[in-house]
Amino acid sequence: MPRLLLGVTGGIAAYKALETARLAVRSGHAVRVIQTPSSERFIGRASFEAITGAPVLVDEFEPDPLGGAYPGEPASERLAINHLALAQRAQLYLIAPASANTIAKLAHGLADNLVSTAALAASCPLAVAPAMNDRMYLHPCTQANIESLRRRGVTVIPPGEGELASHGEYGVGRLPEPAQLLTACEALLAAGPQAPDHPTGPLPGTTLNGRLPTGSWSGVHVLVTAGGTREPIDGVRYIGNRSSGRMGVALASAAAVRGAEVTLIGANLAVPVPDGVSLLEVRTAAELLEACEQAFPRVDVLLMAAAVADFRPARPVKDKLKKEDGTPPPIELEPTEDVLRRLAAGRRPGQVLVGFAAEHGEHALEHGRAKLERKRLDLVVVNDVSRPDIGFDAPFNEVVILGAQGERHVSRGPKEQVAAAVLDEVHRLRTRNVDGSAGAHQRSAAGV
Repeated sequence: MPRLLLGVTGGIAAYKALETARLAVRSGHAVRVIQTPSSERFIGRASFEAITGAPVLVDEFEPDPLGGAYPGEPASERLAINHLALAQRAQLYLIAPASANTIAKLAHGLADNLVSTAALAASCPLAVAPAMNDRMYLHPCTQANIESLRRRGVTVIPPGEGELASHGEYGVGRLPEPAQLLTACEALLAAGPQAPDHPTGPLPGTTLNGRLPTGSWSGVHVLVTAGGTREPIDGVRYIGNRSSGRMGVALASAAAVRGAEVTLIGANLAVPVPDGVSLLEVRTAAELLEACEQAFPRVDVLLMAAAVADFRPARPVKDKLKKEDGTPPPIELEPTEDVLRRLAAGRRPGQVLVGFAAEHGEHALEHGRAKLERKRLDLVVVNDVSRPDIGFDAPFNEVVILGAQGERHVSRGPKEQVAAAVLDEVHRLRTRNVDGSAGAHQRSAAGV
């Protein structure tokens, strides 16, 4: 059970730390929380204690009933020094939200509270997620402090842009959503060796705009397709679907956090594209095929999450069709090119291909297995879009990841969590490929 130490500083975004802790616990992490005194003005320790099942510490000198142990571990019989014991046993230390004041302290090595003292004592990877007003975030002092942390190997999870706490203000400085924070944490845990129970030295990593240029996916080129194609009927109408692109964008974001070079081919996306991702915009299935064929030879992993139309009008018209006589015009359909099958036919050794099957009803898995074999894929991610609470244009998903030798059920959760689970399976498959115990599709899609 990975041990996550969560540091919470003063700021309105502290409420997101509570949800981050909840998601982490639900994902199987043992979580301990420490707070700055000012953070208690926004959210009390009792809320974190209820979620984590462990005491929350604020003062360096208050006793820890667990003696530095994490949930699921026996309490230490020795009197612990809080900032040393908690940091020593942590496998990752996340400070979220990280205020401008805390970032300044960390950049200059100050340690005047439990959160900053634990940062100096931590031998595990340290990640900070800045959250503040845009003017504070963009101030040269704050930017210099953030850059100083990056140079020292601290992972900086960049803030988002949007409405801020101050009424009517908009800008950069929003704390990422809890599921995004958890995705970043799990990527860091997977990217390198974890801190031992009695660490002897730091385990540094480096970042660039929140991405990991080192780690398990460094040097890996990932191609992701997302969104839904639109096939024109006339100059204003089209045949399309309800895909927003959320799942594909979540995959692209998770791959970028893990250090991959990510190209996202987006078909009519309804969600913003994350930093660190190269975007190619397309509209139709034909445009998507052309973009994929150009990019595919250079990639190591293909995540085909786009909802591509199976049919298109055979003879679309340039102008708008009129209903002057009230008789609807006949629309003859023709099949579109099977993008994934065509790419799979030209794959090179070592490439990993992942398809997505948005099925409807009780035979979803059966159809998914057929797609896995028919299109010569390594993995197929199946979800039932007949359910209104998951799938198209919804923030949540529930899937089954199918491989040649098994399957993995991923329970309902934010699409960012589902994306992390998919990338975990791809990572296992690639690791087996490198070790020689499995190939791409030709030998098997082991690891599920």
